[in-house]
Amino acid sequence: MILAPDPLSATFAALADPTRRAILARLARGETSVGELARPFAMSGPAVTKHLKVLERAGLISRGRTAQQRPAKLEAEALKAASDWLTAYRRFWEEKFDDLDSYLKRLQEEGEQE
Repeated sequence: MILAPDPLSATFAALADPTRRAILARLARGETSVGELARPFAMSGPAVTKHLKVLERAGLISRGRTAQQRPAKLEAEALKAASDWLTAYRRFWEEKFDDLDSYLKRLQEEGEQE
């Protein structure tokens, strides 16, 4: 039995591909068709559709139906869990950099006193 990855893993797996990140960037400007999404890439519509399926499974996009088209739409809320996870590590590294900055200032002050 194959278990589906947790939502956060699915999000990061989807974001690991530069084409999918570019697709999300385009969808941030608004809903659009597969043909429009495929235009800047050297790939076919079916190849773009495969990327869209990965993004859809991760909850990063939704697909509608308009006549013969299935426009894609960004679901930005799905990025919140990834953002929250990264924020915790950003705070960690900011604290480490602040500590390093303090240490370097202290070394510099000690060097100026000699």
